[in-house]
Amino acid sequence: MAGTRPATRDAAAGHADAIVVAAGASRRMAGVDKLLAPVAGRPLLAWTLQAIAASPAVKRLILVAAPERVGEWQAAPWLPDGVEVVAGGQTRQVSVANGVRRLHTLDAAGGDRPVLVHDGARPLASPALVGAVAEAVRAHGAAIPVLPVAETIKRVEEGIVLETVDRSALVAAQTPQGARRDLLLDAWAAFPPEGPRVFTDEAALLEACRITVHAIPGDPANLKVTLPDDLLRVERVLAPAATRVGFGHDSHPFGPGAPLRLGGIVIDGAPELAGHSDGDVAVHAVADALLGAAGMGDLGRLFPADARTPRGIASDELLRSVVGRLDAAGLRPATVDLTIIGARPRLGTRLDAMRAAIAALLGVDDRSVNVKASSGNLAGDEGAGRAISARAVVTLRGAA
Repeated sequence: MAGTRPATRDAAAGHADAIVVAAGASRRMAGVDKLLAPVAGRPLLAWTLQAIAASPAVKRLILVAAPERVGEWQAAPWLPDGVEVVAGGQTRQVSVANGVRRLHTLDAAGGDRPVLVHDGARPLASPALVGAVAEAVRAHGAAIPVLPVAETIKRVEEGIVLETVDRSALVAAQTPQGARRDLLLDAWAAFPPEGPRVFTDEAALLEACRITVHAIPGDPANLKVTLPDDLLRVERVLAPAATRVGFGHDSHPFGPGAPLRLGGIVIDGAPELAGHSDGDVAVHAVADALLGAAGMGDLGRLFPADARTPRGIASDELLRSVVGRLDAAGLRPATVDLTIIGARPRLGTRLDAMRAAIAALLGVDDRSVNVKASSGNLAGDEGAGRAISARAVVTLRGAA
């Protein structure tokens, strides 16, 4: 099972292909799915894919996912264009083999191309490191980045220290690990990935086949997220220095038409909200809060309720325009807390759909968006069922 979005990467660029392995389970994360954990407003895996895609050395990028997640991740708003998603297996080596086999299907003649295999939980790999591994593969056939072991190493059995291990020849392996595609395919011919022999990484497989693996200097910043505290360390690196906060509010009375458009979804059987646009007060409040946080005025000035703005314009279109302006200014939405106030209709069963719709419009993970509803406590036009209002608090991250 595989899928891809239209590629936007320059097909002539890049002398290497990359595979990001993300089919495993987060066994040491206290029940947290580390790959989808929100970091600086985006899933951890989104940062990893962005890091690898940023390297000019990389032409094709394959994401290997658990089979049940292929469709979900292919449709995810954070998936970079041109990334193909393929199903992995029960072990890392099967997942990597599935990715390499897909590359071979796409380009059977490219056996001498470097293939870089990277952990989905390493979001801080630099383009320089990715390029260095690719160059080392071109020069030597196989290469991995390594770091010297800084701590004193002890050999322990049953809680007793038996000896101090000489660490002068020890290193810690990182990813991406690289090899020519034909070397990997030859190694799997000797040790089938579905077979009984299990290798911890690609270098171990090549070592078993007596294929020389070249070591190059790694990057201490290339952290692998393994424990919950690692997420905080990554957050401190990826979160820009400035966090901006904005507040937005909008209110519209009910009109004579239908249906109701609210929170980015359509609610059949409920009357629409009157206004120059489609009246989606929830989306308007979010857009206004984003503009406020960015110091870009307000929605009314950007889209005045006159002939300069088409009557009945979709609020989704207004919000996309706001997000585009933020992006041009180097800013991006991080979190949204939205409250919708009105006695009708009842919204409890629709809040998750609204959250997903708003997250998709903003290009963030839906766990970064919170949507609440209040009946208005019988106060004012909202409590009397004559209007709906919305209030939103948002944060932006980007340039200070």
